[in-house]
Amino acid sequence: MWRRSPSFILDRTSSSPPMAADTTRTPIQNPDSISAYYQTRAAHHGVITSEWLSQAQAAVGGVVSGDEHPVSSLNELGNEKSFNVIEEFNSWRKQPDLAEAVAAIRALAAVIRASEATTMMELEIELKKASDTLKSWDKTSISLTAGCDLFIRYVTRTSALEYEDFNSAKSRLLERAEKFGEISCKARRIIAMLSQDFIFDGCTILVHGLSRVVLEILKTAAQNNKLFRVLCTEGRPDGTGVLLSSELSKLDIPVKLLLDSAVAYSMDEVDMVFVGADGVVESGGIINMMGTYQIALVAHSMNKPVYVAAESYKFARLYPLDQKDMAPALRPIEFGLKIPTKVEVERSARDYTPPQYLTLLFTDLGVLSPSVVSDELIQLYL
Repeated sequence: MWRRSPSFILDRTSSSPPMAADTTRTPIQNPDSISAYYQTRAAHHGVITSEWLSQAQAAVGGVVSGDEHPVSSLNELGNEKSFNVIEEFNSWRKQPDLAEAVAAIRALAAVIRASEATTMMELEIELKKASDTLKSWDKTSISLTAGCDLFIRYVTRTSALEYEDFNSAKSRLLERAEKFGEISCKARRIIAMLSQDFIFDGCTILVHGLSRVVLEILKTAAQNNKLFRVLCTEGRPDGTGVLLSSELSKLDIPVKLLLDSAVAYSMDEVDMVFVGADGVVESGGIINMMGTYQIALVAHSMNKPVYVAAESYKFARLYPLDQKDMAPALRPIEFGLKIPTKVEVERSARDYTPPQYLTLLFTDLGVLSPSVVSDELIQLYL
């Protein structure tokens, strides 16, 4: 069961300044043992609040948007600054409401703009190197890797590049890059619109973690005057559920905070479960914040639908067979008590939920059943 959604549901324009030309600087590597992806999430969870966004918008005199370049990396006090893909990526990543994969997509578009290549082969090699640099910045980030792979596949997938002169081909490449960036930026809003038919008056929704797209879904439902309430798991050890419940309360959405261990206890009150995803894999299952799997198991045993909200740039060419069949994404965990040195602590930040425990996936490609994901992956990567 699935239906298509036109990519022109929303129409936004993109503008980015021309970039400097040198791409030869040594890439900046991330040396930390803790997953940089989860460090980023933790940092953003600390600032992605209504007050922070209001202050940021007031400071710049406008709306913070994923279509606007955050800080120019062109020049500093009138002097040209050589282009570096990691610096460009980090400048986009500073926007708390912009997904990491979208920041990478914007950075790769800037690589095309800044390139001094004279042939298509040189440009494609340069793009591939930049993509590999971004992916190696944090190898545990599934959406970052998938976003880079999809970007490379999308912008170079046109036979016209073989027959045009180089300048025309480069312009076509840049046009496709900007279009991919625009599609990625408005994906969250498209998903929120597609999900509204599934939220009914009087329902109770269980959510886990602080997913930007799930927050957008709930915000849109509230704006549509739907009457519902939300149960938020606390989301230890990051406290993401506490942050999400705070944001929902500001929207006057009735919300209750639950202990992570109280999911089964509260499941009989729940009408549906909404979760985000760090990655959607070939089987139709998802990789997401630790605890998603056990929530899906409880919901499935009590015949409650589990809905996943995920952008198409999170579709990854992975096929995990079990929980250990993934690269570890570690995070620090504080228990508030001294732990004996002989006690081992599980620090993995995510788990894998098989497709049989998921009901539907809301994506910018449409509403998909888990079994359709492999077909969509084939179309995305062919």
